[in-house]
Amino acid sequence: MTDSTSFDIIVVGGGPVGLSCGWQASAQGQRTLVLDRHGFFNEQCGTSGAERHWRLQYTQEDLFRLTLETLPLWRRLESLAERKLIHHIGSLWFGDIEVDTNEGQIAETARVMDKLELRYDWLTAKEIERRYGFTNLPKHYAGFMQPDGGAIDVRGTLAALYGLAQQHGCHLRGGERVLGLTPDADGVTVRTDRTTYRAAKVVLANGAEVNHLLTPLGATLDIKLYEMALVSLPRRDEDVDFPFWFVFQQPTEEDTNLFYGFGRNPWSPSELVRLGPVFEVNPIDDADQATGVPDPRHVRRLTSWVGEHVPSLDPTPAQTSTCLAVLPGDPRRQFYLGLADKLVPHGEHIVLYSSGWGFKFVPLLGEICVDLAMSGTTKHDISRLSPTATQEAQQ
Repeated sequence: MTDSTSFDIIVVGGGPVGLSCGWQASAQGQRTLVLDRHGFFNEQCGTSGAERHWRLQYTQEDLFRLTLETLPLWRRLESLAERKLIHHIGSLWFGDIEVDTNEGQIAETARVMDKLELRYDWLTAKEIERRYGFTNLPKHYAGFMQPDGGAIDVRGTLAALYGLAQQHGCHLRGGERVLGLTPDADGVTVRTDRTTYRAAKVVLANGAEVNHLLTPLGATLDIKLYEMALVSLPRRDEDVDFPFWFVFQQPTEEDTNLFYGFGRNPWSPSELVRLGPVFEVNPIDDADQATGVPDPRHVRRLTSWVGEHVPSLDPTPAQTSTCLAVLPGDPRRQFYLGLADKLVPHGEHIVLYSSGWGFKFVPLLGEICVDLAMSGTTKHDISRLSPTATQEAQQ
């Protein structure tokens, strides 16, 4: 191998986690290459849109502790980038407090917040209506406002990570597709549509396409791909703004009946706010099948809910689009994160992260993946997230 094709760490996937790995590995002196099939800053295999929900609270205590560990890493990233990336507009959860959803459960999350001494305000349906302008909420609805939550500037984060990776000498190659991996006792051979590389370790951070590389090695992760609707709506009153909000409701026969919305983005000149349904229905087989056109029924479901409960928004969409959600088949899992040593031969040389709503963990996920690549261990508790962990045994 020539020096131009030999690396300490090769990262497959140049999205937020891949760029976080590239920055943190190269900053530690690792000769690092990040490869992305589509080119950097694309929105084709996972992350899309201008914002993501930032929250500390989780129903699962281990994930809750990981968000607490992530916050100082975000502060470090903001300091290095000289750019504010998390905007604390608040995180409002409300609805049926006992219903279990893919976001968690309100009542149990409140108990964990009490245990970990995280501040929040408990609110009745009437208080939620009075404070935040919702109307006609069922009387038994309740919830909480956690003031440290809010919105993450997605594109600002990607630019910061890319710039830091570049600054530390990380090799960044877009438009190059990885076709296959061959791990052996000494490392991993990486074959692309342009050339062949050699690495001591490989990090798979390629989201929806992870099984394209794992299946030929004899392993397949149980992940599902959903193309979810995104809807941007005008505000009827410029003086009204929102925290991030998520409404927990009993599922219907057709869908999960869950909706969320953001306030106006502090970094954006647009007056529109973005909302969406979280309907895990009609999975697609491959990311390339995503159309960018939302299901009209899902848009109608959302705008109907807005029309009934959010009078300060015009329910007629100004813009629509989609977001590709890559989620574990077992929703209790949340993520796949760890070494592939029990999945494929010589998998000790492969680190993988795939699936889940992971943007809030981006700096931490990069740190963990680099830890695993460099030493095979991490100080963070990710035992339940291991690719081979049994979820039933850990409930």
